Amino acid sequence: MSSHYEAPIREPLVTGEKSYHDISVDVGAPVLGKANKSWWIVFSIALVAFLWGLGCIIYTISTGIGVWGLNKTIGWAWDITNFVWWVGIGHAGTLISAVLLLFRQKWRMAVNRSAEAMTIFAVVQAGLFPIIHMGRPWLAYWVLPIPNQFGSLWVNFNSPLLWDVFAISTYLSVSLVFWWTGLLPDFAMIRDRAVKPFQKKIYTLLSFGWSGRAKDWQRFEEVSLVLAGLATPLVLSVHTIVSFDFATSVVPGWHSTIFPPYFVAGAIFSGFAMVQTLLIVMRKVSNLEDYITLLHIEYMNKVIILTGGIVSIAYITEYFIGWYSGSSYENYTYLSYGAATGPYWWAFWALITCNFIVPLTLWVKKWRRNIMWTFVVALVINIGMWFERFNIIVVDLSKGRTPSGWTMFSPTFVDIGIFMGTIGFFFVLFLLYARTFPVIAQAEVKTILKSSGERYKRLREAGKSLEGTATDKRTSQKDSFDAIEHEKHSGEIMLLLENVGEFDPTTQKKDHLQEINGIGPKTELHLNDIGIYSYQQISKMTKREYDLFDSISGSLRGRAERDDWAGQAKKLINK
Repeated sequence: MSSHYEAPIREPLVTGEKSYHDISVDVGAPVLGKANKSWWIVFSIALVAFLWGLGCIIYTISTGIGVWGLNKTIGWAWDITNFVWWVGIGHAGTLISAVLLLFRQKWRMAVNRSAEAMTIFAVVQAGLFPIIHMGRPWLAYWVLPIPNQFGSLWVNFNSPLLWDVFAISTYLSVSLVFWWTGLLPDFAMIRDRAVKPFQKKIYTLLSFGWSGRAKDWQRFEEVSLVLAGLATPLVLSVHTIVSFDFATSVVPGWHSTIFPPYFVAGAIFSGFAMVQTLLIVMRKVSNLEDYITLLHIEYMNKVIILTGGIVSIAYITEYFIGWYSGSSYENYTYLSYGAATGPYWWAFWALITCNFIVPLTLWVKKWRRNIMWTFVVALVINIGMWFERFNIIVVDLSKGRTPSGWTMFSPTFVDIGIFMGTIGFFFVLFLLYARTFPVIAQAEVKTILKSSGERYKRLREAGKSLEGTATDKRTSQKDSFDAIEHEKHSGEIMLLLENVGEFDPTTQKKDHLQEINGIGPKTELHLNDIGIYSYQQISKMTKREYDLFDSISGSLRGRAERDDWAGQAKKLINK
């Protein structure tokens, strides 16, 4: 009997017999291939909703916000409800990208790219509502602290509404840079696999000259960690500042110190639910079931359980404070008017059912790992979190401290149209993103293939060596150009060396070829095995030699010519 306990090998994060080459093919297929019928159906529906919303926005701006259902008591309604809802949805992307990166969670790698895109698109939707609510969106720049010709007109730095402007714009900027930085290796992969010249040029521009050298990866890791460090405080600060819009007021139901953590937990709760909704659809439409697995879905559900529990405790605390405070206004807000039997009872019970009762089913592992049920729960949570914001904003505003001002709110077709339009706009952006950008961080998934891939886990369980187990050369531990390949390309190698000259170790010095942009450690080994060791040899390469090298290497087509190895070698010789 063994004298120590050996932990069981964890469930794989990449299923199927996948090699590095397979990952590139699978992730690149939705971008390089044609859109399927399902994509066009969903895109058409989203586009119709977006155009409906756009028409309502134009009507609102041309007529005035009087076309909304606002009144003198309820000055904020669907517009700010939708604003807070969209900002909350945008929280999960930063959490997955930044916080889970700092904690080195491997499961984030298959879902982070789409979560980051969702963050950016959600924040764009959120920003539309305050701008439209201004009534004169062409004067939106007035909220910025810039010198003006109106004398004493200046922004109020004591207002949390101004804090929103800075918090959300900072959040959007950092999220955008973080997202784009992570996409660079993926853009380079699409660039190298693209066949159409125009497509290749576009992705060459988008990849910012990424060559895959060790130096590129070192800088990539450093920048990612710095951005993660900057973005992590934003996870807490952005929705905390949004909560100050309410917590710093004296409106009954708003004046509460628990709002900051309550809002942050609710934002992560709704954000993860939206990520689940998108991933479950995307894994099916884009054939990515081997990369977005049941294990990813289960991990996401566990975060939803945690944040849902925090939100539920916040609900209980709110109602307890309303009773324990002894304030007749707070007591009436929570225990009478806005509770289970008040005029907005339907909003209260929608909130409790969607955010408290339904998520409890995820405690059962069978349901937590059921794709269809997870999809239903994610949709229900998104609906419930909208009702939570509706309860906070509309219900609490509908009765002030003077009963003569109490009133009810009814949305107009314009309110509904703008909200549906932003949902349509969000899905239009996301679907276009899924067709033009890699939806999975293929470079990061490759880093965990040998530790978390199903094939390698099975070999490890059997106690077998991983050397030479992959279906293509890049997954083997054998870095050199093997004898079989050398024999296969012997004629091309001989012709290449005739043109660039053979290396004589007795009279020539071997150069460090990795100084040339586009040549990494493995490519240098490859060149050495062919017989190329010096800058002098590479400087003699022309179009003909580039084509010969592409034919020999197989996996580096176009890189030598694109990066102008010969020109770089000449500069290094003349140093």
